[in-house]
Amino acid sequence: MNFDAKDFRRALGNFATGVTVVTAQDAEGNKVGVTANSFNSVSLDPPLVLWSLVKTSSSYDIFEKSEHFAVNILAADQIDLSNNFAKPSDDKFAGIEYGLGAGNSPILKNTTANFQCEKHQVIDGGDHWIMIGKVVAFEHVGRNPLLYVQGSYAGAIPFTGSASSDHTVVPADTLKRLNNNAFYLMNKVLQKIQENYLPKQASIGLNTSEARLLLVLSDTQEVSLDVLKELVTIPATDVESGIERLTQTGLITQSLALTAKGQDMAARLWDIANKQQDDIFGAFSEEDYSQFKQLMQSVLKQLN
Repeated sequence: MNFDAKDFRRALGNFATGVTVVTAQDAEGNKVGVTANSFNSVSLDPPLVLWSLVKTSSSYDIFEKSEHFAVNILAADQIDLSNNFAKPSDDKFAGIEYGLGAGNSPILKNTTANFQCEKHQVIDGGDHWIMIGKVVAFEHVGRNPLLYVQGSYAGAIPFTGSASSDHTVVPADTLKRLNNNAFYLMNKVLQKIQENYLPKQASIGLNTSEARLLLVLSDTQEVSLDVLKELVTIPATDVESGIERLTQTGLITQSLALTAKGQDMAARLWDIANKQQDDIFGAFSEEDYSQFKQLMQSVLKQLN
């Protein structure tokens, strides 16, 4: 079997994870922070967690010298924080709000949780160091977490309601308040759309981030890589790997322009999106549909 490491990484991306920033500070006061989605629990008794760091990372020296580290679980509105700690910088903590936890490890503000750890064990794991920590303190506020799947950031949308069999008689007033709640209804609608739309999008051979990159590039002109990273809700490293794959498959050029093959693929993606849109809104009048879009745009403007 010809083992393709890049395709292996792409396959692993189908497993959805949370997003963390792992921090530490050595005895000289040198701070370090890296974005990682390799965090996992190991044991409840004793309380152990793990994460992994690539061996070539310039951050390893400080993690090696530090006796503690902290795992900061990012909330859904902290994409900028994730991107900040995912890219090289002389001072990643410039302008970042943080306190100090066990061992003076930086604790980032407004995260959904943090785990403050004593370094318990470091294991050689191929091209990564697997770092196991014993949790000595933790905090959690239950904010909606930031997720990462198929090379793209995502949010957690809880499944709402339950499936009923054909033989189940549901009283008319069941979930009456929920079914009149706008947030509940929007979650239900988005859940159903994703269940139907994402498999169709994936059927053309691109994952979520690659498809999004191609759609954005098809709707822009002469965009630079830096501007592209600002336009898409995708980690910078995955923008780069996505661009590499789109280039290798002949869909875009080195200058980020779509090839003829890329234009055809983008047209297929737009057809899928437009058909999904028509299937959902075809039963409504043009006036109702226009008012719906205006309402959504107003809500977005208010939230921003």
